[in-house]
Amino acid sequence: MGILHVLFKADDDVRGSKARAILIGMFVAFGGVLFGYDTGTISGIMAMDYVKKTFTSTGSFTASETSLITSILSAGTFVGAISAPLASDTLGRRLGLFISCIVFCIGVALQTASSSQPLLIVGRVIAGVGVGVLSSIVPLYQSEAAPKWIRGAVVSCYQWAITIGLLLAACVNEGTHKRNDSGSYRIPIAIQFLWAIILMVGMVFLPDTPRFHVMKGNFQKARTALCKLRGLKPEDKFIEEELEEIVANYEYEKTLGSTKITDCFKTANHQLKRISTGIVIQALQQLTGINFIFYYGTQFFKSSGINNPFVIQLITNIVNVVSTIPGIALVELAGRRRLLLWGAVGMCVSEFIVAIVGTALPNSQAANKTLIAFSCTFIASFAATWGPLAWVVVGEIFPLRVRAKSVAICAGSNWLFNFVIAFITPYLVDADRANLKSKVFFIWGGCTFLCILFVYLFVYETKGLTLEEIDELYETVSDARKSRGFVPTNKFLHTSPIPIEKETSNDNNTEKATVDFVEKV
Repeated sequence: MGILHVLFKADDDVRGSKARAILIGMFVAFGGVLFGYDTGTISGIMAMDYVKKTFTSTGSFTASETSLITSILSAGTFVGAISAPLASDTLGRRLGLFISCIVFCIGVALQTASSSQPLLIVGRVIAGVGVGVLSSIVPLYQSEAAPKWIRGAVVSCYQWAITIGLLLAACVNEGTHKRNDSGSYRIPIAIQFLWAIILMVGMVFLPDTPRFHVMKGNFQKARTALCKLRGLKPEDKFIEEELEEIVANYEYEKTLGSTKITDCFKTANHQLKRISTGIVIQALQQLTGINFIFYYGTQFFKSSGINNPFVIQLITNIVNVVSTIPGIALVELAGRRRLLLWGAVGMCVSEFIVAIVGTALPNSQAANKTLIAFSCTFIASFAATWGPLAWVVVGEIFPLRVRAKSVAICAGSNWLFNFVIAFITPYLVDADRANLKSKVFFIWGGCTFLCILFVYLFVYETKGLTLEEIDELYETVSDARKSRGFVPTNKFLHTSPIPIEKETSNDNNTEKATVDFVEKV
């Protein structure tokens, strides 16, 4: 952990257990394994010979069947993501994650038991609801729990966990796709129980975020949670200072009025600018075409004349996992804007090369090698930048009072575009439909060019800032291109004193003292 401290240049005055801050955030990121594995496993399952014979009457899936079975998960995740604040704002971030795992397990059970399309589809919808809730709460928990010096890297681990889930799915599919029994698909599906159980057991022991407790007015619980997250004693001055900042900023936010879902789209506090940034960056993440590779990669490589498509899919997943690591390391060094810009350039160039070569030299050995090579550079560019950083940006740019709702809306945007892409792609590449084949990368490349323009004009640099300082950034800097020069003043601390009841326990006696965390300036 000392290496990580040096790598991410934690401030000299950072106190508390750095290992604890990192490990807690990384464990919560494990939720990404559920997300990634569920996404990755369906591509291989639908290419299995036994599955085709069992789930279809013709021995092969039509474009409409492929579209429905693949995309229906995203319809469920959209519903789950939008409804996530019902759990995260009411019961807490921790219990919200626990509930999402239970819903996910119900969906997995139905899929495992299925031997026909209807039950498989219902199971994928229910599992999708669980994944949707989880995808909204995981980056929310990480952003609120992690200290500022490591926050970006910790949230980036969520995307890394997604890539690991995709890789695990590819490995399991490779190991079972030749079986001529129900184990060919039931084993890959049932393994998902393990990922959910691991996350559920962990959430029993982890605290909720201090910012959630502050939002609920439970300042003593906020202090206790902060102590557990930082590994410090309640009387430590750094606990006092961090809690002071959280409380003061939330009290300042409350002066803007009560919180409703419509507040997420108001111009006050520049919330409309923030929610627009979050929605668009999540939509563009999907429009890069990354899930085309992971939803339909096996079938796409096979239809392009490439031998061993399962092996190629496995290779692309390994590239995805390995390439995410530099992104985790660089997010706190290079910053959000720079990584997103260069990542978009790398993706755009790679996709246009695949599209041009695949169109000019169809089904040739040279075209196949180029397709594989530049599919890997595209995946590497995405994995190191847009994969993790879209979640980092969404997790940290919103004020506390609307954070859960705003993150949910942005996650819903991700899943809505995920659904659209998963639904229409079979029609775009199917031989009996549009039959675009490699030409589909012209579409993804064009969308990725929009990513470059969007980041340059609208994405703020938030490296090294607390969540409360990011609020001040949006209030004082009107142009995202000038955000790198921002210096915080924490002006929200200059408010009326905030009385907070501090409780310290000594055996069976409880001492209550009123503490003014914020002095009136």
